[in-house]
This record gives sequence, C-alpha cells and structure tokens, in this order.
Amino acid sequence: MLIRWSLAVLLGLLAGLWTAQRAGDPTLFPPQEGQGAIVVHLLDNGFHTDLAAPRAALAAGDDALARAVRALPPGDWVRIGWGDAVFYVERGPISGRLPDGARAFFRPGGNPSVVMLDPDPVDPALSPETERATLALSPEGFAALRARVAASLRLDDGGRAMVSAQRDGDDAVFYASGETFWVGHLCNHWTAEVLNAGGLPMPIVRSLTSGAVMRAARTAERRAAELDLGVAGD
Repeated sequence: MLIRWSLAVLLGLLAGLWTAQRAGDPTLFPPQEGQGAIVVHLLDNGFHTDLAAPRAALAAGDDALARAVRALPPGDWVRIGWGDAVFYVERGPISGRLPDGARAFFRPGGNPSVVMLDPDPVDPALSPETERATLALSPEGFAALRARVAASLRLDDGGRAMVSAQRDGDDAVFYASGETFWVGHLCNHWTAEVLNAGGLPMPIVRSLTSGAVMRAARTAERRAAELDLGVAGD
C-alpha cells in the first residue's frame, strides 16, 4: 500500500512539473501603449530553437556581450543560440553524429556549452523559416532578455567573452558558456529561460522540444495582440 501511494505521489509530482509554466512578467511583456518596443524572432528548425535580435540593441553598452556583438562580421540582425560545445558546432549528416548526440544528452555531469552569435544581413521576418514567432518586447523586457543571454557567457580574467569555435565559410561565432548541456537543460530549455527573462510565460520543463517553446511563444504573441485590440477598441 505504501509503495502504491508513493508511486502515485511521484507520478503526480512528475505530472505537475511537466505541465507547470513559469509565470511571465506583465511589466516587461507585452509593452505598454506608448512605451515603444523591440522586436525579436523565435526561430524553430524542427528540433532546435534560436532567437534573432536587432544588432544595434544587442551591441548597446560596454559589457562582454556588447563587445562580442560589435566584433561580429556585418549584419543588422544577430541569431542567438545555445548548445553543446561539440554537437552544436559540428555540421554533417545527423546519422553520423548520433553517438555524439547521445553523449551530449546523457553523459553524467553535463557537457561544456557555447553561445552562438551569428550575424544576419536580412530580417528573419523576410526569410522563409519553417517556424517563426515574432515578439514585441518592452525596452525593459529586452534588457532583461539580453541580460540572461549575457549571463550565459563565460568570461576570461579581463571580463571578455571567450571564443570557443568558428567554422570555415561561416560568420557564426561560438563563445564559451558557463552553463552545462544535458538532457535536463537542452537548447530549448535555454531559449525558454531567455524568453521568460524577457517577460513571457514559458513551460520550462516541457521545453524539452522546440515545438513546446514555439507554442508558448505564439500563445503569448496572440494574447498580446488581443490586448492591443482591446486597447484599440476602448
């Protein structure tokens, strides 16, 4: 009886964790009328999510992130991602990388990770993406989102972001991150945490998949539009 009760409690806790959603911050998202907004895009390639943000807004200030962004090749937008320091950087057929993917997911103690900054000359809203959500953040919301990205960077003794990898023929730069990658903290969890820092409600545990992050972002996008319509109708 005790074993059955304990199992029921455990399953209930797991179900609660899976369905739980970390609350957003209405003072950060959506922006209030007349407050101005900074647009970011959430991009989903089917299993991995990136963010895209205006370069000028990311480069403002003099912290390690700003300096790293200003050092990138030209491009008015910057795609931002996070992942395993090896699997995320390497390219090639996924079939040949499955053993390394298993290592990245399940190796005890986690794995080193990187933050990707990839300059893009084209607004992602004008590029054909499999999945995309466009989000208007308040200036304070963007600042909080940006701070979460900056907090992921591992800095050297001089306070500079450290380049971990670059690829031939590719403008993306991968910077060392202080976070670890494993099945309990994947790329999509990281994206959800960054968006939540910007004020959006996000299902952190359920963000194991890119689709969960995209659905939550689109729900937030839709509700923000409904709020705008409500204000316009008053």
